[in-house]
Amino acid sequence: MFRFVLILISVFYVLPLTRAQGIFEDALSDPESEDITPEAFSLNGYARGSVYFVGDEFDYSGLFGEFALQGRLSGEGVFLYGDVRFRDGLFFDQRKSRVEVKEAYTGIRWDNADIFLGNQIIRWGRTDGFNPVDNINPRDYFFMTPDPDDQLIGNFMLRTRFRPFNNSELEIIAIPFYKPSVYRYEYFEMGEEADFAEGILPDAAFGNSSVAARFDVELPAIGFAFSYFRGYDPFYGFDIKSVSLIPEPEIIFMPDYYKKNAAGFDMAMAADPWIVRFESVYNITTDYRDNMHIPNPEIYYVGGLERRIGNVNAIFQYIGKYVMKFDPVEQPVLQDPLDPEDLYRYALETVSYEAAMYNRRIFLQQEEFNHALFVSLSRSFLYEEIRTEFSAYYNITSEEYFIRPELTWNARDGMQISAGAYFMKGPDDSIYDMAGRVLGGFFTGIRMAF
Repeated sequence: MFRFVLILISVFYVLPLTRAQGIFEDALSDPESEDITPEAFSLNGYARGSVYFVGDEFDYSGLFGEFALQGRLSGEGVFLYGDVRFRDGLFFDQRKSRVEVKEAYTGIRWDNADIFLGNQIIRWGRTDGFNPVDNINPRDYFFMTPDPDDQLIGNFMLRTRFRPFNNSELEIIAIPFYKPSVYRYEYFEMGEEADFAEGILPDAAFGNSSVAARFDVELPAIGFAFSYFRGYDPFYGFDIKSVSLIPEPEIIFMPDYYKKNAAGFDMAMAADPWIVRFESVYNITTDYRDNMHIPNPEIYYVGGLERRIGNVNAIFQYIGKYVMKFDPVEQPVLQDPLDPEDLYRYALETVSYEAAMYNRRIFLQQEEFNHALFVSLSRSFLYEEIRTEFSAYYNITSEEYFIRPELTWNARDGMQISAGAYFMKGPDDSIYDMAGRVLGGFFTGIRMAF
């Protein structure tokens, strides 16, 4: 009855970006950071078809057509940007149509400061794929496409940026209401005795808002930043709403949300011929001993090396986590199998034990230390017309892994054709073993931009 939780775990942790970035390049470009002349207007977009198929549980986890419009306008210090997506197709074998406002915001720009208000997507950090300091935007982990960035969800926020000195920037963000990530637990077999209720979101009150700040410095040989986040984590755990054993067993689970404080640091440094990247965050939580859906305080860190080896761009990463104040979850013991009261107690405690353990797996806190390795290799051919990529992840602690090969062909000006696969595996009935049956498979797509 807990298999669906295992699958949710893997969705959070194993869908990294695999494309390398320059030493001081953000993971996503900021539309307002581009050099735009006064009174400039641009309108662009794309149309695409995308197929993600041949999973064990679903024929099509994503088969759709999409049309996107992105508009940008600036003039006299005023800036606005919008990104709207229209899509229709099959999503986990269900037919759906949707209009998504990816981003929609406006603001004012000065020489040394900017202010923007509206739905925005912000990415913090300098490492590739795994970004401990990135706490701002939620994700739709079940929107399966060749591009993992499609999963990012815009948050309504007030964003200000100050440039007090050359090569430095202070960014302050206020998010007035909470928007959680999206999980599709209804897609999984939970067992006849288990069900899942909708979570109760925090009230849209001032005390439930989130704030974040990041001070970034860019020097010729090194870039680094200090960051802070306070608020509800877009990623969340689960709690037990109710348990009934008579007349028939019934267990109701429910998403639950928690606040945290997060102090982060990220850097990228040139050390010829290598580029060294590092990120670390100290996540601070409270009341975790009495609430299974709240993770322990932790230090989550990623260190990486990047360089060109011949014509191949290579990235090597170590991903680690140290769980503070770690205590194993105490497994219940049946004292008297012939005592109905002891059997009832044991059944209730077993449900709590299993739920607590799976929450720990959600947060990768089942052990005091968690260790993993990640590698990404990419190469271009025929003057950048064809690009091949291969990425792989191996968790030393749990002995699970994934591999993701991809081929991209720039067939015409503005036209891109991509194809690849995503395979997850681990020991029998492990997280990746079960998640791979739903999320693994092949993908292909054609995208024409204008």
